[in-house]
Amino acid sequence: MSALILDGRKINEQILAELKPRIDSLTRNRRAPGLAVVLVGDNPASEIYVRSKVKACQDLGIRGFQQTPPASITTAELLELIESLNRNEDVDGILVQMPLPKQVDAPRILLAVDPAKDADGFHPLNVGNLVTNRPAPRPCTPAGIMQMLKRYGIRVEGKRAVVVGRSDIVGKPMALLLLHENATVTICHSKTPDLASECRRADILIAAIGRPALLTRDFIHPGAVVVDVGMNRITDETEANRIFAHDEKRLAAFAKNGRVLVGDVDPRAMAEISSAYTPVPGGVGPLTIAMLMSNTVSLAEQHLA
Repeated sequence: MSALILDGRKINEQILAELKPRIDSLTRNRRAPGLAVVLVGDNPASEIYVRSKVKACQDLGIRGFQQTPPASITTAELLELIESLNRNEDVDGILVQMPLPKQVDAPRILLAVDPAKDADGFHPLNVGNLVTNRPAPRPCTPAGIMQMLKRYGIRVEGKRAVVVGRSDIVGKPMALLLLHENATVTICHSKTPDLASECRRADILIAAIGRPALLTRDFIHPGAVVVDVGMNRITDETEANRIFAHDEKRLAAFAKNGRVLVGDVDPRAMAEISSAYTPVPGGVGPLTIAMLMSNTVSLAEQHLA
């Protein structure tokens, strides 16, 4: 029996369809929800992410306030911009696209965002709300993963979950959300001894460590659910041939473009050993956008209640 492919695009469409009548109601009775996206400089990867977020806003009828200060901006100048967005009553959510230039104090910038407009759920106040399981915006990628598990009917309660990666954006909040749903959670990272044996204990394995195809078949318990958060760009032909030796389509894409995306889990091992898995691309990525839109709409509903 082949593994179930957890289709992030399908879940994205479901979530956005459910948001549309809520947005229409707000727009008809008060005003459209507003999301400010701050993109500093001209980082190509960040520009791609921001374009997809802006397009999602346009498609849904969320008003976008895109801010594109130069890469030379100072911390003080960016703080002033954030404060102006905090004061703007048409802005319900603020997202500061990471990474920021080196001269900018990123923690100060994130701390300056009004917690009531924190569309990413990164403000320490909202992190505290997450820890104590109180209502607040949740970090988008982990929240999207929880929606995927729920909508595919994958039971979390009583399961052993292993999260590989301890970032503030994915690893830590992912572990907390799983814990709130009564999973038994282990967090692993680069310093974990015998990482493979820890991962093999997982009924639900979340890979978010940022290393291409690091988790091989030795890391996956047969029948586990594998969620691959990784989005690694491969440009080395030898590495592409090693990872995608079984996949002529992906190798052809590499030959054409000189690059190919791979997650943190070996794609063949994931497909052959798991009971369900997220593909890369098309798995977790679309969920992040959906939950950003969801957070923005929820914030607007609170502001306009």
